Amino acid sequence: MSEEIIPICNSADLLSGGKAVPFDVNFAGQTCTAFAIRFQGAVHAYLNRCTHVAMEMDWQPGQFFDDSGKWLLCSTHGAAYKPDTGECGGGPCRGGLVKIALVEQDGVVHWQTAYNLKPLDF
Repeated sequence: MSEEIIPICNSADLLSGGKAVPFDVNFAGQTCTAFAIRFQGAVHAYLNRCTHVAMEMDWQPGQFFDDSGKWLLCSTHGAAYKPDTGECGGGPCRGGLVKIALVEQDGVVHWQTAYNLKPLDF
């Protein structure tokens, strides 16, 4: 598989603990929504699918962080995930979020498509 790097957004669009930027990925043969965030200065991306029940997590478009800006929350059942790893931090999780490889260069955040999307095993 050849690597493709697809721009998602400008670096300035992602504020630490702030609103996420959505983008589409192919996962298990389906087009799914993913989201990019910034946490403690670094960019991270995950499939927008709770591990408890396979449904989108944001409580409003692009809103994943709790009020403290320290956890990603599923709006439906309250599962909490660590923003930097996708690891389950509490609630009804069944493993970690599906992590998506990003690279940030020259003021742009890119998705690296050559990396397979895999559920994290926590």
